[in-house]
Amino acid sequence: MSLKDIQKDVDEWTSQFTPQYWPPHEILARLMEEVGELAREINHLYGTKKKKPTEETREMAAEIADIIFTLCCLANSQKIDLDRAWQEMMTKYRERDAQRYAKK
Repeated sequence: MSLKDIQKDVDEWTSQFTPQYWPPHEILARLMEEVGELAREINHLYGTKKKKPTEETREMAAEIADIIFTLCCLANSQKIDLDRAWQEMMTKYRERDAQRYAKK
């Protein structure tokens, strides 16, 4: 599934609501909440701060998927083609950072 497919999937689901997308600053706030949930889960799994006995276990994959969904909402609301943006970003990394890191 391409980013374009994922964006279309999100757009089709959100099209049933009014407004279809929240304003960008509200989507950003939601994104920060989702990133915080992922950070908390990583901290529980790999950090020194362990879960309280009353806290539910969350899957990292689900937290990452929530972030992707929210980013697609932001991109869709701003008419951003993530496939194109991804290709441009990868070209930049391939050219700029070709010798930057130790290779295997």
